[in-house]
Amino acid sequence: MRTLLLVLRDQLSRDAAVFEALDPARDAVAMTEADVHRTRSPDHKQQLALGWAAMRHFRDDLRERGWTVHYQPITADPGADDAPDYLRQQIETHAPEQVCVTEPGRYDLLRAIEAVCDEAGVPLEVHADDHFLATHRTFEQWAEGRKELTLEYFYREQRRAHDVLVTDDGDPVGGAWNFDDDNQESFGADGPGMIPEGPSFERDNVTEDVLDRVRTAHANAPGALDDFRWPVTPAQAEAALDDFIEHRLPTFGTYQDAMWTGRPFLYHSRLSAALNLKLLDPLDAVERAAQAYHDGHAPLNAVEGFVRQILGWREFVRGVYWLRAPEYVDRNALDATADLPDFYWTGDTDMRCLRECIGQVREHGYAHHIPRLMVMGLFGLLYGIDPQQMNDWHEAMYVDAWEWVSAPNMIGMALYADGGVVGTKPYTASGKYINRMSNYCSHCRYDPDAATGEDACPFTSLYWNFLDRHQERLSGNRRMNFQLANVRRKSEEDLQAIAERVDEVRAMTEAGTI
Repeated sequence: MRTLLLVLRDQLSRDAAVFEALDPARDAVAMTEADVHRTRSPDHKQQLALGWAAMRHFRDDLRERGWTVHYQPITADPGADDAPDYLRQQIETHAPEQVCVTEPGRYDLLRAIEAVCDEAGVPLEVHADDHFLATHRTFEQWAEGRKELTLEYFYREQRRAHDVLVTDDGDPVGGAWNFDDDNQESFGADGPGMIPEGPSFERDNVTEDVLDRVRTAHANAPGALDDFRWPVTPAQAEAALDDFIEHRLPTFGTYQDAMWTGRPFLYHSRLSAALNLKLLDPLDAVERAAQAYHDGHAPLNAVEGFVRQILGWREFVRGVYWLRAPEYVDRNALDATADLPDFYWTGDTDMRCLRECIGQVREHGYAHHIPRLMVMGLFGLLYGIDPQQMNDWHEAMYVDAWEWVSAPNMIGMALYADGGVVGTKPYTASGKYINRMSNYCSHCRYDPDAATGEDACPFTSLYWNFLDRHQERLSGNRRMNFQLANVRRKSEEDLQAIAERVDEVRAMTEAGTI
């Protein structure tokens, strides 16, 4: 064997550049379902099922195209414990002249693969992940010399570089680079009404076998499989993109921040898992959405909001992760040390917003960006949950979570544990924000307007206490001036009463009675 190509669970692109230099007649592919190189909480059932079903379809596709694929299912006994261990076994068995791999989305996994090849004395060729639209070098050059890594400026350069929604002069179509002010509407008292909820895909024997395996062998893993509806092939991912553009993109922008009881999907695309598994080409998704605007099918605020999530935010957080790896995942700028409450796993809490959002994650392995950031992430920020515990939970519970995307979103954006690398301020809010953007509070025993008393919303109490505790630390952040001015107007008596309520909140949380 000339070359052994190691393909990981999130590298399922048929068009990856790494294949171009290889020959099916002389080279082979190695894949293992035990590819998580890190001890952490058990993965959500839907994350396991999605990854393995997509891997097996990819394996079968490669074999049909003439490739030799050495494949270890999770049922292999005895089997390798993780991808590096499997690679070690494959090198011993097949003695390849060299090993190839596309760069993993986890820093320590890359180092572990390098160590295996170095130990075996086999050359390793690491290919850039060409599924992303900005190279490491592109991001490094953009970041060099900047005091702050601001998404907005990176996003504008990416728009120009890829000629997306820009004029011939390089100016933004419509005269503005983003339309955030148009994309923050709530549904109002009548709710969202009827929304096409997206396709459900026929489960072939490959997918059904995986689902059966997860149900039996991983019965104790978190989550459920009853509503498994994720695309597991490129064709299904394309169908999901088609469905989103046709039915939900036109209203996506206006309501992209809104939440509603019992409606986890709303107008969102749910394409992140397909993108992160490399079943869907990101530039194609962006260009198809832009074409929907040019065709008059979807308004600019909706299309720009979608484009920004992929061409801007997705590329930005990946750039930050690799720029600051490996120390980034261990950051804890606010010295948060509280243990992750049990209700993040169970959803068992009287806080209706958290019960609703965590329930969505338990059922679907999914929640859109506002529940992630401004409900589940917000509680973690205000309560002071240890960032590594929060990130561990996030990686375990979401079908689209890989370290390169999870760490900047959770450690950086949600918890401000990176000290302001990803977000230029802590995204703090009281229960009033959740009340404005959802109907959760109308079904809750807590009062979002109250900071003290037994009916006070824990979010609101924690919010004022957070600002009070971190006044000195945040005083130099001009974007926090308004919020800090508000907390300084409160009397010492008010702040003490809030602190006492926070002590009650912490005691109830630890006792499981909140």
